Amino acid sequence: MSYIEAIILGLIQGLTEFLPVSSSGHLELAKAIFGDNSLPEESLTFTVILHFATALSTLIVFRAEVFQIFKGLFQFKWNDEMIFSLKIIISMFPAVIIGLLFEEQLESFFGGKILLVGCMLLVTAILLLLADRAKNTTKDVSNTNALIIGISQAIAMLPGISRSGATISTSVLLGIDRTKAARFSFLMVVPLIFGKVAKDIMSGDVNFENAQFGQMSLGFFAAFISGLFACTWMISLVKKSKLSYFAIYCTIVGLVAIGYALFF
Repeated sequence: MSYIEAIILGLIQGLTEFLPVSSSGHLELAKAIFGDNSLPEESLTFTVILHFATALSTLIVFRAEVFQIFKGLFQFKWNDEMIFSLKIIISMFPAVIIGLLFEEQLESFFGGKILLVGCMLLVTAILLLLADRAKNTTKDVSNTNALIIGISQAIAMLPGISRSGATISTSVLLGIDRTKAARFSFLMVVPLIFGKVAKDIMSGDVNFENAQFGQMSLGFFAAFISGLFACTWMISLVKKSKLSYFAIYCTIVGLVAIGYALFF
């Protein structure tokens, strides 16, 4: 992997982790274009680094909320922060269960499945169009909503389905306030990312022995900086009901990916 490719992949991860266009799908497409020949463990290590960078950018953008959540938790009181934290935990259950029970099956969907990516991008486009037409409300996230949004997050583990697109769209279709929907969507994934990073490192799947630290550093900073920008921008876009533009983008990229998979 060259330095330029590392930067491009970092930018793709940082932008598409928050913009509703599927980071996993775009990384698969980018690797196909670059002709990714890296070993599986090296590719996984780089992917973990990029996800860690976007998780950190989320913590920076929502540092005030995260601080309040931890403050509330350590007070051991039934306050708003504790209630919100429990909703985050509830939303994590579907992804954790699916991830643990079907880890090998999920991994089989990655590695050049361009046709699948294209089809799932079309699914993402439909979700975004439906959400963009939903009425705006001031409703908050309930425990039941948190579980349903969590199921959407679990489904979005498929490459091509945008995690942020699926969770925000589901939230908006449930009648939740758009700003609250975006906030909940971005915060609910942080524990999962850090948990997945810790699991991969402890299991030995992540190998730094032959790692290209120069490329990884550039990819990390590219993902971190672009993630800061994309996270802030996405909150504004959701509030202004601008998701249809991303639906059009996902449709175009999805059709191109399907065409490429079928005819090349």
